[in-house]
Amino acid sequence: MSLYDKFSRLACEREQFSMAGINPFGTCIDEVFSATEGRIGNQKIILAGTNNYLGLTFNPQAIAEGQAALASQGTGTTGSRMANGSYGPHLALEKEIAEFFERPSAIVFSTGYTANLGIISTLASHNAVVLLDADSHASIYDACALGGAEIIRFRHNDAKDLERRMMRLGERAKDAIIIVEGIYSMLGDIAPLVDIVEIKKRLGGFLIVDEAHSFGVMGAKGRGLAEAAGVEQDVDIIVGTFSKSLASIGGFAVGDQSMDVLRYASRPYIFTASPSPSSIATVRSALKTIATQPELRQKLWDNAARLYEGLEKLGYELSSHISPVVPVIIGAKEEGLRIWRELIAAGVYVNLILPPAAPAGITLLRCSVNAAHTYEQIDAIIQAFAQLKK
Repeated sequence: MSLYDKFSRLACEREQFSMAGINPFGTCIDEVFSATEGRIGNQKIILAGTNNYLGLTFNPQAIAEGQAALASQGTGTTGSRMANGSYGPHLALEKEIAEFFERPSAIVFSTGYTANLGIISTLASHNAVVLLDADSHASIYDACALGGAEIIRFRHNDAKDLERRMMRLGERAKDAIIIVEGIYSMLGDIAPLVDIVEIKKRLGGFLIVDEAHSFGVMGAKGRGLAEAAGVEQDVDIIVGTFSKSLASIGGFAVGDQSMDVLRYASRPYIFTASPSPSSIATVRSALKTIATQPELRQKLWDNAARLYEGLEKLGYELSSHISPVVPVIIGAKEEGLRIWRELIAAGVYVNLILPPAAPAGITLLRCSVNAAHTYEQIDAIIQAFAQLKK
């Protein structure tokens, strides 16, 4: 028996998908020209499948500050935050993030995945009860499993189902941890946060919101769904990532001053090398951009509406919400793969999402717009989808 025999079905499926053309899993983008354009093989493409929401990957100021940090502080810290991996800029960034969110404390992690793992697994220990949205990101599920908490799933975006499950807990509800996301990455829909906060106020519990896809995207200041919904003070911890709107790599959590104790208890924080100086520098630059250029958010939402409305007019089945994540819902996996490859041939790259990553067993062609897309590029994406209808 091979060590990998249990993956034979998965390997067979992936081999079938890769036999007849470009492999959609781990697609190699051979060259990146800008925040919106690249090359796959000999085909120039519009990048409509990244999480680069504000289009800051080629921001000149961020690049300059990253290069300066690389030259002055080296390529990496070679240590964890608890050893030699906390440089002055790491602490400065934590202060700046805390100030941006108007919170007493912020902790910087090496990735967004690690941020969820580090915060949730430490809090959701063996005696804890966690209620999480059924469509939560894998990092949230993994964090709960690592911590050993009792996991209770409630139906996606169903506050009434959350309330029913909280009520069944009785007195235990007041110490339960509720976890939701801002914008959900597959369908682009948002959590009913106002309703969830109202339940928390009545029944108790602590609320963690993963704003990975909504940070920089929602709210008057770009702080995410909690800000947009007017419930920031009712959210205990906000977790986020640097790899989307901030166009870098890393993650963070913000909360009250008491959250700092997790630095001494969180294994994913203690036993992971800290982010490189250049990554920290580019994040600090991008954070300033988010704070001072709200017009980027407006352009992002204009682009999202333009793409959504264009695809809707063509008769494609979409999510119920307009957001920077615009999923086109497809039937069979084979049909999704065919359309994905035809879009590449037409010069458009989107994400092919298959079960179990896609919810409810559906297949998605997930389009993601950003603020750097021109209207002409959005229209070209729509036109590529239109050609598939002929």
